Amino acid sequence: MKHNFKITIPLAIVVTLLFVTYQRMTGPTYPKKFTLEKGQESSKVKLLRSHESHEGAKVEIPVFNSSPTGMKGIVYYKRFPTNDDWSTVPLIQTQNGKFMQAILPAQPPAGKLQYYVELVDGDWHQSLGSREEPVVIRYKGAVPAAILVPHICFMFISMLLCIWAAFEAKYKTQAFRKICFISTGTLFVGGMILGPLVQKHAFNVYWAGLPFDWDLTDNKLLISMIFLALASGLNLKASRPWAVILAAVVLFTAYSIPHSRMGSQFNYEKGKIITDR
Repeated sequence: MKHNFKITIPLAIVVTLLFVTYQRMTGPTYPKKFTLEKGQESSKVKLLRSHESHEGAKVEIPVFNSSPTGMKGIVYYKRFPTNDDWSTVPLIQTQNGKFMQAILPAQPPAGKLQYYVELVDGDWHQSLGSREEPVVIRYKGAVPAAILVPHICFMFISMLLCIWAAFEAKYKTQAFRKICFISTGTLFVGGMILGPLVQKHAFNVYWAGLPFDWDLTDNKLLISMIFLALASGLNLKASRPWAVILAAVVLFTAYSIPHSRMGSQFNYEKGKIITDR
């Protein structure tokens, strides 16, 4: 079977790794990073933007060495999106004195809180977020690892295979058709079978995309699945490399959209989960 694996496999791996890194940097569920600075000291802080709904989310701030007892802080929070007044919870130093901690109240699956942190130590003051630009955390139900891990693996394997197939299609080898078929199968298993199971555990709904709702993650999966399935169908009996390249471009574009944008969100007024638009 004619192929160009020495070139296409490394290219596919590099592109896939770049996408994985991009998703981690841009996704709204990954922790928000801040840098605390006081004099010559600095510390990295991560504020959670996703947490399981069975317990409150922890806010943890390191204490500077020069301020073992003087540093104080308050966490301001309210439900999102609501017109609630801002509530506060003080940061309490841990027994070892190295951190200050506060617990945000637990929320139902897809429930969100917006919050920010105010820190003071004498004349020093620093804010992590603000009322105008708070950190938003979304709660979710626990997803069993037996479902979540295969889902993630199948999704990224499918992306790797699709990109690989596109590079092989560019060189018009014989291998791209078989790789495209496998990519379609892995995307179907990871996205259309395991994906709804993840969604059900996390937000109590199997599918929140078209035709039922506007969840962007589900919709971009659906569009990618349609184009990849069409590419496989068009290449069953004939060689049509353009179809595979087009499917890869669509998948490429879909994965460029940060994960969980326009996702499930608990509406506190209606008491039910809706899609964040």
